[in-house]
Formats: sequence, structure tokens, C-alpha cells
Amino acid sequence: MTATDRTTEEGAPGTRRKLITGPGILLVWLYGVMVVGAVSRSVFQIATDFDRAPLAYALSALAGVVYGFITYSLVRGGDRARRAALVCCAAELVGVLTVGTWTLIEPSAFPDATVWSDYGRGYLFIPVLLPVTGMLWLRRARTA
Repeated sequence: MTATDRTTEEGAPGTRRKLITGPGILLVWLYGVMVVGAVSRSVFQIATDFDRAPLAYALSALAGVVYGFITYSLVRGGDRARRAALVCCAAELVGVLTVGTWTLIEPSAFPDATVWSDYGRGYLFIPVLLPVTGMLWLRRARTA
């Protein structure tokens, strides 16, 4: 049995259940896009203008790392990866809600926007919708 066979079988002991079937493929694609967007934005901002808004740029970098880990977990598959991705999606949602609310209450704390500012308005609100969708998919994948 090859590694590919192990990831596609379900129910056999010691195998990984695929998480990127059906809507999971769209989740991986969206998380991948968010990794590229958040990481490239934060790297550029940190490299060129870190003094202007260090908190905002650091939070964007953190968002990129979280998105990367979730993407990896979804692609890896298996129950441990599913649980790790579920925890990260919940942490991501807490981050989006916290930073989104913070940017509305105290906009002066963020001289420049983060990925999660205003609940992800600069990213078409995908940052607030993605973790909710991800958690729903991951919970459904557990029972599948």
C-alpha cells in the first residue's frame, strides 16, 4: 500500500481520512489565496514601513501563519490534522472578531489596516467567513 492509498481509504486502521473532497477543495484554495495575500502583504509592510504600524503588520503576519497551518492541515488529512485545523479555525475566528472589533472601537490603535481589520473588509470579509465555514466543514468531516 502506498502513501497515496493510505490517504484515500476511509475507515481502515492507521489511514488518514481526506479533508479536501467536495467543499474542502474550495476551502484549501481560499486558505491558500489568503496565505499568499496575508504573507506577501505583511512581508512587504514589515520590510518597508514597520515603524508606521508594527502591531498591524505583525498581526497580518500572524494571520498568514495561521492560514498556512490550516491549509497544511486540510491537505494533510487525518483526524489529528482535522482537530488541529479546527482549533486553528476557532483561534482565527477569535482573532478576526477581536481585531475587527478593536479596529472599530479604537481606530487610532491601527494606523494601517491588518488582514483582520474591520472583520476583513479589505479582503471582502473572507477572513470572518472562512473560519466559520472551515469549522462547519471540519465538524462535518468528523462525522462523515
